[in-house]
Amino acid sequence: MNNRLITLWLTLVSISIFAQEQQKDSIVNPLTEVIVTGQFEAQSLKKSVYNVRVITKEDIKKLAANNLGDVLNQYLNISIKTSGSDGRSTVSMFGLDAQYFKILVDNIPLVSDTGLGNNIDLTQVNLDDIEQIEIIEGSMGVTHGANAVSGILNIITKKRSHYNWEIATTLQEETVSDEFALFNKGRHIQSLKISNSISKEFFATVGINRNDFAGFFDDRQGRDYAQNDGLRGYSWLPKEQLTTNAFIGYSKPNYKVFYKFDYFGENVDFYNQIVAPKDNYPFPNTNFSQDRRYISSRFYHHLNSYGTIFSTIKYNISLSHQKQERDIEKFNYGLETHQETLNKLETFQSKEVLYSTGTLNNFLNTKMFNLQLGYELVNENGFYDATAGTFKNDQQQANDIRKRFENYDLFAVSELNVTERFSIRPGFRYSFQSQFDNQFAASVGFRYNFNQGIQVRASVGRSYRTPNFDELYTYFVDSNHNLQGNPYLTPETSWSYEASVKKVSYLTSGLQLSHNLSVAFMNVDDRINLVLEQVTPTQNYKYLNIDTYKMWNISTSHQAAYKNWNASLGMALVGISQEIDLAALNVTSDDNFLYAFQLNTSASYKLPKWNTLFSVYYKFNGKDRQYISSSDAAGNATFILSEVASYGWMDASIRQSFFKEQFEVTLGSRNIFDVTELQASQSGSTGIHAANSGILLGYGRSYFLKLTYNLNFN
Repeated sequence: MNNRLITLWLTLVSISIFAQEQQKDSIVNPLTEVIVTGQFEAQSLKKSVYNVRVITKEDIKKLAANNLGDVLNQYLNISIKTSGSDGRSTVSMFGLDAQYFKILVDNIPLVSDTGLGNNIDLTQVNLDDIEQIEIIEGSMGVTHGANAVSGILNIITKKRSHYNWEIATTLQEETVSDEFALFNKGRHIQSLKISNSISKEFFATVGINRNDFAGFFDDRQGRDYAQNDGLRGYSWLPKEQLTTNAFIGYSKPNYKVFYKFDYFGENVDFYNQIVAPKDNYPFPNTNFSQDRRYISSRFYHHLNSYGTIFSTIKYNISLSHQKQERDIEKFNYGLETHQETLNKLETFQSKEVLYSTGTLNNFLNTKMFNLQLGYELVNENGFYDATAGTFKNDQQQANDIRKRFENYDLFAVSELNVTERFSIRPGFRYSFQSQFDNQFAASVGFRYNFNQGIQVRASVGRSYRTPNFDELYTYFVDSNHNLQGNPYLTPETSWSYEASVKKVSYLTSGLQLSHNLSVAFMNVDDRINLVLEQVTPTQNYKYLNIDTYKMWNISTSHQAAYKNWNASLGMALVGISQEIDLAALNVTSDDNFLYAFQLNTSASYKLPKWNTLFSVYYKFNGKDRQYISSSDAAGNATFILSEVASYGWMDASIRQSFFKEQFEVTLGSRNIFDVTELQASQSGSTGIHAANSGILLGYGRSYFLKLTYNLNFN
């Protein structure tokens, strides 16, 4: 469907729905959440052995976030890495990149280009049907398998309604820095969601969301610029995303079944800076450019059933099929005719995953002891051709490559409630791997609830990370470069230690307070890194299990709720030690701890008379330092200390409700301090790496206007 027709259709729907009276939605108290991640069944946060961080639907609304990156950007121990060249955003936690952090939707890991649950592009995660987000930091290998090293994030979607019908439509217009126009500048979002409680047993919902990012020009001149001076194109590439979803659930007292379907489509347009003349004899020459379009699609199917069998035993079984495919369309673009010619479309990357997980628990039907037995089955088939990179197959030939990865896991977790206050939770997982040696994960957690609302938790866990496709099979060798993967890599292993104290207070004045202090330590052995094995005559790199990584973290968070006020304050200090070994060159980096500080705070106030909500979020990211491999002026391998400057990120919004909260208007600003690029200074080298370099964080301050219309009735 034509993009403008989609925009017009959603706009007409949004202004043509007529409403009946809407009841006020209840807001979950941030101090008394119910959680599901890592639990035997849904339960209060107070009873959880894990220290779970909850991001509510109300938090997402206050931020007017249009993707997961906008939300996570405001939270401690999390850093968001962005790229203007392809528009991707990925998450880093405790200095470990997105390969170590697992993202799930309703406990199902989400497929990405290079992983299952890992390396997820946060801009591809839609927020329309999210009920809440749950984050657990640290080792979660027992319950969630490979690559859940630094933590997991579980997106819980909406599965029921208090109304017979819910219809919600949204329009959002947003500037990109100071650039905005109705169609060809800025960001334009439209969404529509319809839910129906068909009967007491059946609930269904369908939705569609279009997110059109028109690119960021900055000093570039766009698609139709015909001069060959390097100014054609965009600083941030235009990107259009379309998400559709459907859900149907069936509930009975002893069991529930649901099926969920998502489709995601994305187009990213690349406009070449090089403009070339084209012979148009006998008329004057015309100009053209060799452009390309990256097309991504993802299909997500999830079938789940949970309930009770044999009167007492509780089960939860999920089956998921996901497929993500990336195509490239190459074409010549005529700058006078504005026409595409010689279009050629090919698939250069695809991943298809069949996944299933299931658990049984409550065998003895006693509150003192519970045992959970579970399984996880993964069948992952990936294809990559030369456009995605050059890879070497098992016959050591550089070619297109297709690989299948499988693992079959069994795990057991028990929970012993020694008293009503004291719980112990040990667990063990064994993983049968098709590509690597079999792996295991183990953990034990403790929880004790003292008087006066004091909760103490502690845990120890072992996890593992399996090598990804690039690390195993990359092969890029020419006269100047030599970069090779290593099919003999082994999985990394890690140990994580955590302890936390939480104090919750409910005062007679109505003031509610929550204070949390946590300490963590983690070490990763056999860490995989791209190692410089030779400096001259060419620089030879190869992936090897060679590094060690250690991290310790202390963080504190505080929440307060009083009448119409909500406020929070958090601080975190993380120290990271990485020993990088250059193998054959006998050069090793310093393993001293390097420290970084983060602070975040938020406040909101609801003005009762006008039903207006004011919200502000701020996060300070301190200086980030790390050693990187380099070479000095004489060509000798060495290490230099790279330091990224500190910065602050602030978002703010005002939300006004009308017509008994049927209609909402949200006005706000993102990146108020106008952060774009940070300087990364590099000291300790007199060679080619001594100069400063820039790290891209954003395109600057933006403003948004969001209109939401809700029609709920019985």
